[in-house]
Amino acid sequence: MLAGLCVLGMAAVMATPAGAQTSEVKEKPPMYSYIGNWAIPRAQWSEMAKSDEVDRPILEKALAGGTIVGYGNDLVVVHTPDGETHDQWWSAMSLAGVLNVLEQFYSSGSTTSSVLGSATKHWDEIYVSRYYNWHSGTVKNGYTHVGLYKLKADAPDDALEMLSKDMVVPLLEKQLAAGTIAEYEIDEEAIHTAAPGSFLIVYLATNADGLDKVQAAVAEILKSNPLAASAFGSATNSAGHRDELVRTTATYK
Repeated sequence: MLAGLCVLGMAAVMATPAGAQTSEVKEKPPMYSYIGNWAIPRAQWSEMAKSDEVDRPILEKALAGGTIVGYGNDLVVVHTPDGETHDQWWSAMSLAGVLNVLEQFYSSGSTTSSVLGSATKHWDEIYVSRYYNWHSGTVKNGYTHVGLYKLKADAPDDALEMLSKDMVVPLLEKQLAAGTIAEYEIDEEAIHTAAPGSFLIVYLATNADGLDKVQAAVAEILKSNPLAASAFGSATNSAGHRDELVRTTATYK
């Protein structure tokens, strides 16, 4: 939601020198995230905010009961002609957990509300992440940056694993420890609605200043380790890169 993200720069975004790592990065149990995307007419945006509040009790109950580990909603900041304006998402440590909450929304009737009926477009996504972390609590009106990348056809089978362990995770863990960001994840589609080979790098900055701080950290790493851009670029296709920036309210267990 999983979504977005401002721009981190080139695909070298998250590189850090191997010598700067303080501990080995390990793959975590899979975390699944459902994202419902909506293109809502501007005149209905206030109604969409009300709809999010109506849905909150279901999500809070699921979080308290351990069915999900996080949930939130996003308002797109940088719009595109064919993209969404809003999304709602939640994450669980199983696909069943994600789908059980979705079934609760179907049963409640909220999926047929008038504001959702006004949407000009709607689509869903389910992602899986094995590299992620967060701070417990709620972030209101933070900024989520999502970078979409596509692996080259000849990239090694373990390219995403290597990029995550050697580059992405160490930088984002440092930003998480500093409080600059509240959550990050590296996502792949669990249910493929697009061609395989793409992945998302997602982080939630607690405020707009956090976006600048992450960019500054990236710039510093690229200055001290110029081979980082080459390493990332050798595995990814720059023509497939896109960014998204959204305003986020989220709660994590």
